[in-house]
Order: sequence, then structure tokens, then C-alpha cells
Amino acid sequence: MSNNILFIFEGESTEKKIVKSLQTNFLNENLVGNTIIKCSFGTEIYQLYKKLQEDPDLDTFNLVRDISLHNRDLLNNYTRKDFAEIYLFFDYDGQSSLASPIDKAGNVVESGDEKIKKMLVFFNNETDKGKLYLSYPMVEAIKHISDYATFYNVKAKSKGRNCVDFGNCKHSNFCIEGARYKQLVSRECLKGLNNFNKYSNDIWKQLIRAHIYKMNYIVNESYSYPTKSESQYTIFENQLNKYICKECHFVSVLSAFPIFVHDYFGNKKTIELI
Repeated sequence: MSNNILFIFEGESTEKKIVKSLQTNFLNENLVGNTIIKCSFGTEIYQLYKKLQEDPDLDTFNLVRDISLHNRDLLNNYTRKDFAEIYLFFDYDGQSSLASPIDKAGNVVESGDEKIKKMLVFFNNETDKGKLYLSYPMVEAIKHISDYATFYNVKAKSKGRNCVDFGNCKHSNFCIEGARYKQLVSRECLKGLNNFNKYSNDIWKQLIRAHIYKMNYIVNESYSYPTKSESQYTIFENQLNKYICKECHFVSVLSAFPIFVHDYFGNKKTIELI
């Protein structure tokens, strides 16, 4: 059995920087014997959904290999059988035009949230089609912490112009600001979190702990270490019911990467590691 693991990122740069730092400071010493191969899908999650619509029997490995020349070169000497596990890391990205429940012609169409539900069902097994992890609202969520003690309450606008009340709501300016999430995070995060390349082992342990606590808060309303892992579908349902589908659409800020760590090593082992 192969020990290779395939990581598929939405973007080309930020995710790779984060995982490189995570590997250096945390994963490498705890994943002895496993090799992580990293590649990029190159576009947002709703484009992935379009591919899934076109081919319900989608082969994840073939899709990502053939999507760019870089990926083809990277994966040229591999087949699907060379990877024991596949993980996909994407942004929630509720502000995308492809997440809008209204198309350009003004017709009601399938919402982005319905699309994500279907993808979380489809990509739910790392040994088959792959397992999908979401960052809310996007990858920079990993560092959106100004105070670890109050991180449980950190939210971000989630719909932008896709909000049905956009333009008619007193909070519309905040929706526009939400579209500048990267800049917002850079202003608000702790000074030591801005540069991924400078993260230490201790910083990673703090971040992993904080985001796992936050996951438990989203699902169980307790900002503490959970008693078990929660599925990506369960986390998304709670985001929908408690934040996204409220009158003013937010997400509770959460990074995919610490949740992956928690799932991968399990509840008991993760406690020992962090």
C-alpha cells in the first residue's frame, strides 16, 4: 500500500505556504513514512462543482492532473493507486458569482450553499474520491485571531453582493468590506501571525488548539476541546443554521487545516500532540 498523500488546494500560493510551515513545524515529525504531494486546482470551489455536474463519476486524481500543465508535470509519474489518501482544501467563498441564487438572466438557480452540501457528500472519503475541507470564509482564516480568548466570537461577512438584501440594508457597507477579507485579517490578527513563514511549533500548537475549540463552539456551543471529531457536513450545517442563514449573513471564522489535523490524528492523539 502506498504511503503517498495528495493535497489539492484551491489556490497556488497561500495554501502551499501554510502547509509548508505546518509540515516543517508539526506534520513531518508526526507523519513519518508518509509523503505529501501538493498541487492546485487553480480556481474556486464552485468551478469544482461544475466539473462534478458534468461527470457524476468524477475521478479526482485525473481531474486535478489534467487541469494544468504544472499538475500534469508534477503527477506525470503517478496514478490514482499511488495515493492512499486525497484531501481537498477550499474556501467557502459565499461571495462568488457562482454562489449566487440568481443567475445573470435573473433566474432562480441552485444556491452556492446547496452546491456545497452536495460536494461535502461526494467528497467525504479520503481513500475514494477524496475528503473536502472548507475554510470559512477563506484560507486566511487560519490567522484571523486578535485574542485567543475571544476567538470563539470572531465572524466574517459571508455573502457580499449575493445577499438578497444587498443595497437595501444598513449593513451593506460591511458586506463590501467583507470582500476585502485578506486586508481585514492583516489588520486585525496578532502581529506574530501575519507571516506564515515565521510560524513556530508553538504557534502551530496554539492555532490548532484554537481552531479545534472554535469548531466545538460552532457545533456544540462550547469553546473547549471536543469529545470527538465532527464531520465537515455537520460543521457546515451548523454554520448555515447559526450564522449563514441568519438575517445578516456571516460565517464563524474557521480554518480547514487544524480540523484536518484533528481528524487525521484523532481526538486522543491530537490532545497529546498539542
